Amino acid sequence: MKDKITIYQKPTCSKCRATLALLDESGDVFDSINYYEQPMTVELLRELVQKLNLSVRDILRADEPKARGTDAASDDELLQLMADNPDLIQRPIVVRGNKAVIARPPENVKKLLA
Repeated sequence: MKDKITIYQKPTCSKCRATLALLDESGDVFDSINYYEQPMTVELLRELVQKLNLSVRDILRADEPKARGTDAASDDELLQLMADNPDLIQRPIVVRGNKAVIARPPENVKKLLA
């Protein structure tokens, strides 16, 4: 049995909606978590960074106004900032088992469906 898929998403995000459509089409069972209604904790974000095999800065939406002035911030400070301000998190993030992808573009999710 394959690991269940979880998508962390924002319903108003076009990339999130497109990724959800791909997941629906795949027929795989998945959980959809609106991380504005169920905020991510620092611990969850740390876990996602590890599964993504990226740096904390790689999941930061650096172009957002609240990300300005974070050049010298530590990973712990950035994780807390993202936990407090979900708009700063790259999205959507899709997880299956010990692997995850940022579905930008949405087709990245196919790496987890194979």
